[in-house]
Amino acid sequence: MKIAVYAVKYKGNWTLRLSVDIRVDMTWWMNQDEGQENVVERWVLLGDELPLSWGTKLCETFKELADMERWGKRQWWAYILAQLKSELAPEPFDGERILSGGVENICIWDGGQGRTSRTESRNEGRETNGGLRSIQKRSLVTGIDGLDRECLTRQANELVNLLSGRQLLVLEAEALLAEAAPGLERTWRSAAQLAYLQGRLSFAAGLAPAPRTRWSAARTHELRCNRCGSGLVHRTSCASCGRKACAYCETCLALGRSRECSLLLRGAAKPALPHTAGTAPVTELDRWGLSPAQRAAAEAALRFLAAPHGEVRGRFRPEGRGLRALFRRDRVARRGSDAAASHGSTLVQSKQSSPKPGEGARHNADRQVPDTTVERFLLWAVTGAGKTEMMFPLLQYVLDHGGTALVATPRRDVVLELAPRLAIAFPNVSMVTLYGGSAERWQRGQLTLATTHQLLRYRQAFDLVVIDEIDAFPYHNDPMLAFAARAVCKPKGKFIYLSATPPQSLQKEAARGLLPHAKVPVRFHRHPLPVPFRLGAASVQHWLQKGRLPLSFIQRLRVSIQRGAQVFLFVTRISHIQGLVELLIKQLPDVPIAGTSSQDEERTAKVRLFRATEIRVLVTTTILERGVTVPRSDVYVLDADSSLFDEASLVQMAGRAGRSKDDPCGGVIFTSPQWTRGQKRAIRQIKRMNALARKKGYLKELKH
Repeated sequence: MKIAVYAVKYKGNWTLRLSVDIRVDMTWWMNQDEGQENVVERWVLLGDELPLSWGTKLCETFKELADMERWGKRQWWAYILAQLKSELAPEPFDGERILSGGVENICIWDGGQGRTSRTESRNEGRETNGGLRSIQKRSLVTGIDGLDRECLTRQANELVNLLSGRQLLVLEAEALLAEAAPGLERTWRSAAQLAYLQGRLSFAAGLAPAPRTRWSAARTHELRCNRCGSGLVHRTSCASCGRKACAYCETCLALGRSRECSLLLRGAAKPALPHTAGTAPVTELDRWGLSPAQRAAAEAALRFLAAPHGEVRGRFRPEGRGLRALFRRDRVARRGSDAAASHGSTLVQSKQSSPKPGEGARHNADRQVPDTTVERFLLWAVTGAGKTEMMFPLLQYVLDHGGTALVATPRRDVVLELAPRLAIAFPNVSMVTLYGGSAERWQRGQLTLATTHQLLRYRQAFDLVVIDEIDAFPYHNDPMLAFAARAVCKPKGKFIYLSATPPQSLQKEAARGLLPHAKVPVRFHRHPLPVPFRLGAASVQHWLQKGRLPLSFIQRLRVSIQRGAQVFLFVTRISHIQGLVELLIKQLPDVPIAGTSSQDEERTAKVRLFRATEIRVLVTTTILERGVTVPRSDVYVLDADSSLFDEASLVQMAGRAGRSKDDPCGGVIFTSPQWTRGQKRAIRQIKRMNALARKKGYLKELKH
């Protein structure tokens, strides 16, 4: 995409701006009512068809220099060349040609009480009087006096409302407008430019140089995606901007190509939910029927939500040197937005209401960086503890105070499972459900339920962000999704992690008192978690090669079958499933046995039959390690020493057993040739939770 770039001197200061409709800018800065002083002292159109990435580079690196108000065509041209030196380098043959075409005429307008103006062409070098005479000859600004200012202001207000809390590429914004405001779909540029000048909308390139920090590498031109934060980019020729080496992001390609020349429209965040009280109405917890352990954790989380900003620990801390630059505090100033909105009834801005350079949204330096002032809380609840029920009072608190809440989970199936439960819990609240292919993707609600990938289209939109299953694939170890999740929370917003197996980094922060948290060490039925038993045995690969199963394993398996249990058999590899099923059928010919994996088209049907006890033994991979509750289950983790099974996955698989109140003491068996650190830590974590539950009096007294 190509845009216009201009410099303006106002009240003694210079600033650079971008424009997608230069007519709006010229009307904004140069027209005034009679009796008013001149709006600007000098206005310089540097180019009307510059690649967006070059325009943003000029704006971001702009510094006011001495005697700049006296510069003519040569000085401005030399300045542009110097600032874009690194951008021109990858385009040795076409770069200056593109630049020359974009800045064919450097037009200069002088203000002053005498209203004497001049324009200069970089090629012609002539001066003329009469304001915008030479500029008006060009089709670029045709129709300045014909702008319907009242209509444009209404359109800008509508556009700002639709884009509030969102960040969208142009094609996405046009899709939103086609559905929500068809009249704006083809004429949005003028409205967007007015909103930009008012400080209610900001422009950014899809990709931009990574912000430099003391931890960053020496390279200064490394590009990062402003939408997802990734540095994985690829360069191709681009018909939109004319460059031969225009970069695009490979990481978030599925949501539309984010390029260096792609315009990213960012709506301003609405005011955050105020936090003025140090306590929350915990009496409302009675409505949700929580167990003692659930209630204690919910009370702690409510106190966190109600606490004024800055009174709790747990602000975002970058994980790893490579991500520090991504998660640094966004220093973009947003002063003046209210003033711009209050004076937005006319396109022509008066002297008192015109933004000073640097006020409003600082369009020139706006970056997609999550705000590190967001405060975090960890709700660490064992598998089967009822995390969803504990989440309800937290959502209620924010919604009752007029805030907006987001519940995000890595997997679509969990979104579809949670949606009806949330709808029943909050029948009078507008709710939007977002996942790949969702029909509600452009709708807005007080409560949003989404997969984490959908968060890339939001920015500073929610007062409360709840991330469920932070340790699950694909959220776990995916910086893009972590980046997106943090960016959608409003400045001074609140962020809650839900997990049965939080990552080690969060566990350490909680242990050191750096992260406020609450533990729920017991399930809703108040029985201890089943502690895994290790069974020494050869690897599954060895079983398949020998064509027989270990006797000790078969004996244990027969005990589970005889007691009426549904048996999960977790394996590390899809290729092991069919061979293992065949060996099991030979040993247990009267037992219904099946296998499934992510590649199995009948997976859903087999899980349904397993729940209905029509299948008694199900051989599977970790696709069923979480989110599945089958009454009266026993769990066997085969090759538990594999590097593919870490502590978290072992705990999650073990968590499939003992979830039912009718059978709270299911069995868990780890089979492996080696006794590994992961197995030891998983068992230790389960035992610690049982000990904590016993210490706090949460466990039921067993009847003998």
